Amino acid sequence: MRLSELGELGLIEGIRQSIKNSAAVLKGIGDDCAVVKFNKRLFMLLTCDMLVQGVDFKPEVNPYLLGRKAIACSISDIAAKGGLPRYALVSLGIPRSKSYGYLKRLYKGLNHWAEKFNIDIVGGDISRSEKLVIDISMVGLVEKNKLVLRRGTKLNDIIFVTGKIGSSSLGKHLSFKPRLKEARFLVENFKVNSMIDVSDGLVLDLSRILKENRLGAIIFEGLIPKQRQDSRLKDVLYQGEDFELLFTLSVKEAKRLIAHKDKLYSPIGQITEEDCGLKLIDRSCRVRPLEPRGYCHF
Repeated sequence: MRLSELGELGLIEGIRQSIKNSAAVLKGIGDDCAVVKFNKRLFMLLTCDMLVQGVDFKPEVNPYLLGRKAIACSISDIAAKGGLPRYALVSLGIPRSKSYGYLKRLYKGLNHWAEKFNIDIVGGDISRSEKLVIDISMVGLVEKNKLVLRRGTKLNDIIFVTGKIGSSSLGKHLSFKPRLKEARFLVENFKVNSMIDVSDGLVLDLSRILKENRLGAIIFEGLIPKQRQDSRLKDVLYQGEDFELLFTLSVKEAKRLIAHKDKLYSPIGQITEEDCGLKLIDRSCRVRPLEPRGYCHF
């Protein structure tokens, strides 16, 4: 079977089934980060993100912005688990035509978030490549009582997102700020049942939480905080690369968060029984089923 027929999700599931981990691995393939036992108080978080020229970015993209995005993607994964990033490895596939000045600007972008979030870039690898490839591996730590996985959602949980959805079409996917501070606020003050960062589209990433927990959901178009009010609904639902947090809270915890009156955290729907599937109630109060699709490589 070709990968185009199997699809990205099928490929990942096939790989996951072929891998066996030791008891030290609390969570392996299938979440934003791997979670590994570290000490009595902490878990270690490991994640990696690869950007490939022609697939994830165009050749003319500003290398400074490219560096910022490359490391921010991994920081966003760590944030989605409630953790704090600590160390990063940067591996590059570099065409011979690139100048040293280009790479200096790229690393300036990498250092932008590394310095702000106290992340040490401790090494990596370099190889010649036909097209530019940037691969970031990152290690983080999280207190055991603050770890949040995709699994953990409960029936009737309220679904929230941070910020606004649909920013990718405005170019903000190159200059977004990882929601690390916001994630830590949540795990330090609330019992968060599940969380994921919205990288592949609101619907697809929500569907990953639902599949992991064998549940359904209803979301309301009128509650989704759009980057622009005239944004097309399909872009808001499926476009991806918002890098906002999508998380669920019990009704009790949701009321506490809403009482903060912080517009950064928006309730957009509720978790239902699995038989309900994933549905949208649009502005005309029509119920529309949503297919679990978004950005996929295959």
